[in-house]
Amino acid sequence: MKILVTGAGGFVGKNLVAALENIRDGKDKTHPEITVDEIFEYDIDTPKEVFDVACREANFVFNLAGVNRPKDPEEFMKGNFGFASELLSGLEKYRNQCPVMISSSIQATCIGRYDSDYGRSKKAGEELLFSYAERTGAKVLVYRFPNLFGKWCRPNYNSAVATFCNNIANDLPITVSDPAVELELLYIDDLVDEMLLALEGREHRCTFDGIKTVLKEDGEYCAAPVTHKVTLGEIVELLERFKSQPATLTVPEIPAGSFAKKLYSTYLSYLPKEKVSFPLKMNVDARGSFTELLRSEKCGQVSVNISKPGITKGQHWHNTKWEFFIVVSGKGLIEMRKVGSDEVLRFEVSGEKIEAVHMLPGYTHNIINLSDTEDLVTVMWANESFDPAHPDTFFLPV
Repeated sequence: MKILVTGAGGFVGKNLVAALENIRDGKDKTHPEITVDEIFEYDIDTPKEVFDVACREANFVFNLAGVNRPKDPEEFMKGNFGFASELLSGLEKYRNQCPVMISSSIQATCIGRYDSDYGRSKKAGEELLFSYAERTGAKVLVYRFPNLFGKWCRPNYNSAVATFCNNIANDLPITVSDPAVELELLYIDDLVDEMLLALEGREHRCTFDGIKTVLKEDGEYCAAPVTHKVTLGEIVELLERFKSQPATLTVPEIPAGSFAKKLYSTYLSYLPKEKVSFPLKMNVDARGSFTELLRSEKCGQVSVNISKPGITKGQHWHNTKWEFFIVVSGKGLIEMRKVGSDEVLRFEVSGEKIEAVHMLPGYTHNIINLSDTEDLVTVMWANESFDPAHPDTFFLPV
């Protein structure tokens, strides 16, 4: 399949082209029904002859080109409606009836605050495409995107989320006039997934009830089915928590598919070089070191313990807290004994055969470096983050 992507240098275009390249190069096998032979990338500086070849040979067209913030409002119609006309004329010139997808906007409803030059230009582009379908019989897919966010989105342009992520990551000020304002947001990976489904002929169809998307199998329009409705205040609050993670080591809850997970990935993509790495507090003494790596709000904490040769660490027990000890380098011995019992459980551990050993509640335990020359490196996970006010840790030799 040969695919034309207009606006290939833009936010959506870059992400879509990257996904198509991964499929073409055999790196992404999650869409086995799609075969990508060639990708025609068209942007404002692409030679005209490339555009002509693409119009003649393309088997599918993603028209993502458009104008968002021109200096002159008249450029909305030229950039959005005018280029769509040029594209469709090119396809008709070569009698190419391949499917055409167009990226419109929820602003094309031209309702309330969306009644603007931009919205009207997008609406005109939609009507042009529907007329083209009636005239030629070609399949058309009109997507009215809500607010988009994700990696590679340009800040201070047309995405509040991109601006907030960029500014907070780079310690720049942000302005929120009303934290209660709610946005409908579509994550770039969810959008790209939908466009790949469209390539397979499995796009989601919809109609509109005002500005509300209503999924419907025979709908005139198309839509990505997964969006998130979030207030500006909620977005900023999450971003401030993400920003504090290097200091607190605490990662907020980010369930699979959640807005928080998608926003965190987006935020990280805007970090400047000097924030990509950050120091951790190493608690060092003659025995070695102990360093807390990560905390989570509901799933405990992860630390790394380094023991010098011949050193024994631990010698304590917990009522409720339990841990995994995972030796990743060196050779050691883990001992544990149920409080009130004389029986000692022993486990020889080594970085050459990595395994996890439970530290059981009610069992005093230790870990001994058996080497005379090598450090013992142990990754430790505890089911709860350490609370100095309630440490649940009691000294008792094994």
